Amino acid sequence: MTTNRQILLTETPQGKLAESHFKFSPDGKMPEAKDGELLLRTKLISLDAANRAWMQGATYRSAVEAGTVMAGGSVSEVVEAKAPGFAKGDLVFADTGWQDYAAVPAKTAQKLPKMEPLSHLLSVYGIAGLTAYFGLLEVGKPKAGDTVVVSAAAGSVGTIVGQIAKIKGCTVIGIAGGAKKCKLLTDELGFDAAIDYKAEPVGKALRKAAPKGIDVYFDNVGGDILEAVLFGMNNFGRIACCGAVSQYDGAAPAHGPRGIPGLIVVKRITMQGFIVMDYADRHDAALAELQGWVSSGKIKVMEDIMDGLENTPKALIGLLAGDNVGKRMIRVS
Repeated sequence: MTTNRQILLTETPQGKLAESHFKFSPDGKMPEAKDGELLLRTKLISLDAANRAWMQGATYRSAVEAGTVMAGGSVSEVVEAKAPGFAKGDLVFADTGWQDYAAVPAKTAQKLPKMEPLSHLLSVYGIAGLTAYFGLLEVGKPKAGDTVVVSAAAGSVGTIVGQIAKIKGCTVIGIAGGAKKCKLLTDELGFDAAIDYKAEPVGKALRKAAPKGIDVYFDNVGGDILEAVLFGMNNFGRIACCGAVSQYDGAAPAHGPRGIPGLIVVKRITMQGFIVMDYADRHDAALAELQGWVSSGKIKVMEDIMDGLENTPKALIGLLAGDNVGKRMIRVS
């Protein structure tokens, strides 16, 4: 009998996420597929800031409860299919959680093409790439000559947002933590400028880097950086609200970004949240364009792959601290 290694969330964190909030179970129960379900073997687990948000309460999915397998999406292989349209050996993206094997309803699994490297199915051709594509192009609506600012610019989504903005003829400014990340943005990914928020005041740096103001802001962090960018926005600027990683882990901030009501009215700023599922009917067209940009070298894919299911908690904690460059994932099998 095959065992099913699992990682459980043992308690709901009230402050900073720690490895002590998780438990590694080496001998979890092996699931069985019922009618209409797929038995999946996990290959690559996606790590995202949203994993931390799910612990705080219901979002676009139900909250992760203490004592259950930690939730998470993965690229997995079909071991057994009890539903039409799937066969043993197929690759799918599904919410398997942090475990070796999972049985999921077939209707919730998305069939994937077989490709090398497999990791691209989680990065540029997965949630990260699609989030960058639709958030920037449909919500941010950049035009050639616009100035685009992206926060968490060295992360899984930010690296792709900046490169798409360059493809569209924009001036691109990335905000990231650390000189090494900023150098990567400008030297390797083609950003016009990069601001190290750990080393200098963001507002002052933006005034220097974007003397004509900011037309589009792709917000991954919220908090004080959102506030600093707001004051530099041009009239009729657009803000794509993708995430607020600065507020996911730890105590609630003492205040929200100041200036929002007055600035949005006076500058007629559009500020819109979105999730990638909003554009599900257009994913194929987006993927085709992303594949073209990757094959032509216009997009460089940045990935951060760690090995071992047991390292998943440590990898998520590191991601929340900004340790990763590009898409972080765990290779399970």
